[in-house]
Amino acid sequence: MNKVLLTGRLTRDPELRTTAGGKAVASFSVASHEFAAGKEKSEFHNIVAWDRLAETCGRYLGKGQQVAVEGRIQTRTWDDDQGKRHWKTEIVASSVEMLSGRRKKDYAAETAATALEAQAVAAGIEPGASEPVADESGFSVAPGGDEDEEEDELLEEAVAA
Repeated sequence: MNKVLLTGRLTRDPELRTTAGGKAVASFSVASHEFAAGKEKSEFHNIVAWDRLAETCGRYLGKGQQVAVEGRIQTRTWDDDQGKRHWKTEIVASSVEMLSGRRKKDYAAETAATALEAQAVAAGIEPGASEPVADESGFSVAPGGDEDEEEDELLEEAVAA
């Protein structure tokens, strides 16, 4: 039986690509730790996910997030242009479970939003007020508003670029 179960933290954001045949593939690495004789030993595992699982990993996983991965070990071999043989052992994921909640980036965004709200309250502006609230950088955030309209503007900017 070829089955792998491991938990660890992502060492980098997943890299999401599409094959020539149109299949989604995500690759990332996970660090797991073992404690023996009072010392910590880290192992780094290359993980590959395919199709919908790859899309989900690419969208929701981020560096530093703790995950549980279930899959199988696979070793690939290939010859390069100089005829030299290369080997790569990786874990092909069949399931990935997020153990630490949201991405670090999401926590940072939430913290920034909370700080802006606290800054507005300190300045005597109600959080539900209609005027924009500016931070130290001069960037202002208007509370409320039509989200669909904002999304349309962002989409038009992206298309124009």
